[in-house]
Amino acid sequence: MRGSPMNRRSFIRRAGAAGAALAGVAALPHRAAAQTAANSRVNLALIGAGGRGSSLVGEFTAHDEARFVAVCDCFAERRVRMRDALNAHYEATDVTGYADFREVLARPDVDAVIVASPDHWHVPIAIAAARAGKDMYVEKPLGVAMRWAFVLREAAAENGRVFQYGTQQRSGPLFRQACELVRNGYLGQITRIDAWCPDISSQYEAFHVPQFGSTTPTDPPEGFDYDMWLGPAPRKPYTVDRCTCYGAYHIYDYALGFIAGWGAHPLDIAQWGLGRDDTSPVRYEGEGSIPTEGLYDTIASWDVHCTYADGVAIRLMGHRVAEPVVSAYRPFIDHGTTFHGSDGWVSVDRAGIHASDPKLLEIAFKPDDVRLRAVQSHAHDFLTCVKTRETPLSSLEAAIRSDAISHLSDIAIRLDRAVTWDPERETIPDDAEAAAMLDRPLRAPWDLSQPLVTAPDGDVV
Repeated sequence: MRGSPMNRRSFIRRAGAAGAALAGVAALPHRAAAQTAANSRVNLALIGAGGRGSSLVGEFTAHDEARFVAVCDCFAERRVRMRDALNAHYEATDVTGYADFREVLARPDVDAVIVASPDHWHVPIAIAAARAGKDMYVEKPLGVAMRWAFVLREAAAENGRVFQYGTQQRSGPLFRQACELVRNGYLGQITRIDAWCPDISSQYEAFHVPQFGSTTPTDPPEGFDYDMWLGPAPRKPYTVDRCTCYGAYHIYDYALGFIAGWGAHPLDIAQWGLGRDDTSPVRYEGEGSIPTEGLYDTIASWDVHCTYADGVAIRLMGHRVAEPVVSAYRPFIDHGTTFHGSDGWVSVDRAGIHASDPKLLEIAFKPDDVRLRAVQSHAHDFLTCVKTRETPLSSLEAAIRSDAISHLSDIAIRLDRAVTWDPERETIPDDAEAAAMLDRPLRAPWDLSQPLVTAPDGDVV
């Protein structure tokens, strides 16, 4: 096993560290805006200043060519704290806070947006950003409806926008090493993949009301725009567990749950290692549990078998299901991706890399081997691509194809039967009930048609 610096980037720890991250931004060395030439600077806006958004700010402010000019969040306290932290960091007063992302997108000086909103807002905001001429870094998972993602693909292409998906494991050297071993045949013929991640039980202690959240209506807190937070999602009574990060992870109106929110990471590495960013498995069958009490109603635990057209299989598991499976061949940690081949296996996670034979990890790649692009960091890769107009390491197509695995797994579990996917036509053939679950209605007045974004003065952007 080899250690990796990625182990400090725990998803769960990040999600609960908003205050610490804000303090970290404020504590960074001050950088005056004039220190970076204007023509090399990328003006950024943060949309979603909670735990993940706060962490991303720290990653981007580490680079001189990035300059945040706006912060947007439905919670007044969050946007004010982040605004003030960034102004202190820049020794300036020009970072502005907004409750409505449309006002951010109406600003001509914003080059790109960092979308770290709840999952149900990822794609609508990204579509609006593309149509407003903004590049975008969008957190995972991509969204709550595959058909929304298809609209985003069209909007990004039509407007020539740069998109980076927040699957930052691709920037980790050990993840790249594992995928290069697979790509170059050092494991022989790949037959199956184990992909696993934490399930909802990893957060039981964080909820106000165990185990699945309070259903008791109460008033939203002062300074919180609840209607904007809901956006396209159905109108429901506010409760103390609804608009937390946990509610945004585990309520089906806003997310698919950790099968997508955490599952995006091991699935992305599986797709990258196989070189299949342009496709997805064709068959999905499995089982899972869904809470019947409380507020949270995404899949709580799961075990899904996904099969590609050539027979290669992915077993997607929550960590409770995965523990006995993975422990049979390597020390267990609650997330990871294992490639099983005819000549051995390699397994990688944020804590390190394992192999059936330690000599696999000592292989020196040959000049003619496939080498995957190495980047300084996910944030730096995005900033570079904004300036060069190249495709980032985690592309929109890769996002759509890996996100499809979570969606189709969710559908198979909820219907309690196998689901077949046509990756060429991107549809579920001959199954109207399942196909209907690829889309979701948007609450009025939100929709995905042009124009979605209207400037505060009423002019269409």
